[in-house]
Amino acid sequence: MPQEGVVQEKSFNFAEKIVHFCRYLQKKREYVISRQLLKSGTSIGANIEEAQFAESKKDFIHKMHISLKEARETRYWLRLILRSGTSKEKIVQDLLNESNELISLLTAIIKSSKKR
Repeated sequence: MPQEGVVQEKSFNFAEKIVHFCRYLQKKREYVISRQLLKSGTSIGANIEEAQFAESKKDFIHKMHISLKEARETRYWLRLILRSGTSKEKIVQDLLNESNELISLLTAIIKSSKKR
């Protein structure tokens, strides 16, 4: 499976986990962080999907770059949750590891796309 297909699947699965985790945070009345995390964490995959039908190579790279920015923002919110002790460390650490993996994949896709 090409990198783009892998990152699509991983980002969708990640978004699903983010949705469930944000529901948990909302039950704990962590509304602001939950909302920010939900927006950025689900936006990664949405932008990757959009990139699959880009109008040009430049447009594809631009949309993948937006996904990368959203992944980095998501990592920020997860690091903040981890550091503040807002939630269970294991769950947050697993999500943080997944966000780092997405960042690595997106970075590789963008770099290889620029070379083509």
